[in-house]
Amino acid sequence: MRAEQVTGRVAHHGEGPVWWPGWGGLRFVDMLAGDVLALSDDGSVRRVHVGDVAAALRPRRGGGAVVAVERGFALEDADGSLSTLPPLWTDPGIRMNEGGCDPQGRFWCGSMAYDQAPGAASMYRLDPDGSVREVFSGLTVSNGLEWSSDGTSAYYADTATHRVDVFDSDPGAGPTGRRPFVTMSDEQNPDGLTVDAEGGVWVALFGSGVVHRYDAAGRLDAVVEVPTPQVTACTFGGPDLDQLFVTTSRQGMEPGEDPVAGALFRVDAGVRGLPVREFAG
Repeated sequence: MRAEQVTGRVAHHGEGPVWWPGWGGLRFVDMLAGDVLALSDDGSVRRVHVGDVAAALRPRRGGGAVVAVERGFALEDADGSLSTLPPLWTDPGIRMNEGGCDPQGRFWCGSMAYDQAPGAASMYRLDPDGSVREVFSGLTVSNGLEWSSDGTSAYYADTATHRVDVFDSDPGAGPTGRRPFVTMSDEQNPDGLTVDAEGGVWVALFGSGVVHRYDAAGRLDAVVEVPTPQVTACTFGGPDLDQLFVTTSRQGMEPGEDPVAGALFRVDAGVRGLPVREFAG
């Protein structure tokens, strides 16, 4: 499959696309600009600044959004007002990177060091009551995280491992029993991911210009080609959740090096995705 371009080069480092009808469609982030971007019906993009970093976001059940910012979380109310929660650390060399909501409505987000120092990152969980806990540590570049349709499995990528892992998941213990789901070559860098209604796992491969779909057994069975190498994340959207939206990055590129890097792309996936899970706080 070949993805088609939806927007111009709207992001320096596009990431974290999320489709939610309550927003009127798709939002994603220009991560290191600290902006949340919203796609309009005419293909234009509206931009809202939320902090030094806008790492990831999910809708809130009561309206608005939860946003992972540089060193923690912020809450957007239904009227668009934003309140930032206390920072979780003081080290300026660490930032939030990517996350998602579990079936219980808790928002999980992992961090990374700006210099990608091995083992410097952690996974955090924001509960609906506003409390935050560090769930596990020793990560490097914490990236895509999504649960299966029945909530019993969670798929996760720490890019530096060149793997997508799978956890068992239950409401009390959360993800446990981490083990490899897909092992890739050292040249393949798994970034953001999403799960479809048939149990397939779609993974953006940063630097490779593709999104891979793996079936529930971990076998590669579809490839989406994107005409720029730095593919960062993907999600299902559209009225029937059958369009795969893909974000890209021009971070580290010279001006004019790639005329479409930083654009948003889309492809008819031939399968439906899952509705986004909302933050319950």
